[in-house]
Parts: sequence; C-alpha cells; structure tokens
Amino acid sequence: MSDRISTLRLFCRVAILGSFTAAGQEIDLSQPSVSRIISKLEKDLGAALFVRSTHAVKLTEAGEDYLARIEPILAALEEANHLVRSDGKLQGRLRVGSALSFAEREIVPRLPDFLAQHPDLNVDLVLTDSFQDLIDQGIDVALRFGSLRDSTMVARPLGGKPRLLAASPAYLAKAGTPKTPADLAGHQVIIGPSSMGATGWNFKKDGKTLSVRVEGQLMVTVNEVSTVAAVAGMGIISTSFWGCRAEIESGELVQILADWEIGTAEVNALLAGGKSAKPSARAFVDYLVASFRDSASI
Repeated sequence: MSDRISTLRLFCRVAILGSFTAAGQEIDLSQPSVSRIISKLEKDLGAALFVRSTHAVKLTEAGEDYLARIEPILAALEEANHLVRSDGKLQGRLRVGSALSFAEREIVPRLPDFLAQHPDLNVDLVLTDSFQDLIDQGIDVALRFGSLRDSTMVARPLGGKPRLLAASPAYLAKAGTPKTPADLAGHQVIIGPSSMGATGWNFKKDGKTLSVRVEGQLMVTVNEVSTVAAVAGMGIISTSFWGCRAEIESGELVQILADWEIGTAEVNALLAGGKSAKPSARAFVDYLVASFRDSASI
C-alpha cells in the first residue's frame, strides 16, 4: 500500500474503528504494517493524528480536523469512480444501523429486491436498540426514530406510524380491559426501549393531556422482546405500530385505549458524510424512501 489515496482511506478506517488491528483486518494488513503507514503519514504532515494507548487509538485535534477534510474528498473520488464505470455497478460494503425490531420487520423484507438490483454490493446490518454513533461504528446509513441528534447529517424521512397500547386477549381476559388511562394503574406494564417513559405515560384527548404512573415486573432492553412478552400474556406494551403490526393483524395482540393519542413514531434515514455520502448509501436510502412511500404499511 504505497499510494496516497490508499493511505488516506486507511487513515479514515483507523479513525472510524479506533483500532490499527481492526482497520488492517479489513484489507489483510498486520497491525505493525498499519502502524508504519500511519506513522509515515504523520511524519509527512508534520502532525500527530492519533493518540495511541494499549486499548485503542483516538484522534488528536489535528486528526479530527484532517478527517473532516479528507472524508468528503474520498467520498467525491468514490463518486467520480462510480460515475465513469461503464456498468455503473454498486460495489463494496454498505453498513446499515437500525433497531432490531424495525430491521427484522421492515428492512430485511425489502433487502432481497435491492440486493438483486446490486449483486456486487454487500450489506452489513448493525442492529441494536441503543443509540448508534455513525462515525465511531463506521455506519453508512442509520435508521433512527424520534429527534435527531446528528445535526450535521443529511436526514431523509421514511414515514411515521402512531404509537399505541396493546395486550394479548389472554391477558385482557384475566386482568380486564382498561377503559381509561387511569385504569392502567392496576395493570402489569412491560417496560421496553420503545415505551413512552420508564414510569409515566402521557395521553392526549380533546385537547387535554393526562399523565399516568405505570409499573411492571418486566423491563427489557430490546423492543422485539417486549412485543413477544406481550403476546405471551405478561402485560401491556407501549410501542409503535411498526413494532406490532403483524401481531395486531393476526389477533395475537389487541389495541387498547385507541381513542387516546400517545404520539407518533417517525423514522428517518441518516446518511454519514451528508451530501458526500458514498453512492451505495444514497442509492439504498433512495430505494427505502420509494419503497416506504409505495408500501401499504406506511
């Protein structure tokens, strides 16, 4: 790896992954080789780009500034290479971050058609219900609910679905069906990452807002598990229609307090690199926007 462009690409991967070893593994280079290449780059620039430790490498202030300037250039170069290819094929690896439930229910079913259109492209799904940092985790596209913290990212809205409360018929037969939000005080509630709040749920109706304190024996960190627990009759969940559409339609879950509003779950696709995002990332987001727009599930 002697050319400058390859060195700059390696620098970006080390910065994103925080590891010489991990960056080297992507291109079959040893950790010492990566370290030598980066050290030479630093010598040529006359500035330290990384602070090394036994556990990780972190960008210096100069490194952060260099990364911010280099990434758009490399993205533009990739775009130029893509445009002049005679076949125009998307290649390489695309990393997509998403909540597990949303990916399982809404993204994976849409992947076969997209990948059939781009057989030379590989997709990595990075799934967690926790907040994902696009830069730290090397994510090209993040599918995110709610308010957006990445103000420098380009966001494309995919749509929204109302939030709702639901429980299994078996649970409601045993514990009774709540008629008002106040009735929830006597029910088991499953607290998950999609819940409105760990202890209080807010309701709106006829211009009035009502807050109800809720409690439950079960708290989970993955929204899909809260839906499974509700189907098993363990209590009432607060979630988006995205997270329980199949169970509502099959009758495994029943919506309750449907005449009360509890908000809307909006989902956006965030592009790492903004307008300089890699072609495959932009193509995937364009595909999702069109698919969700045309789908009856929106």
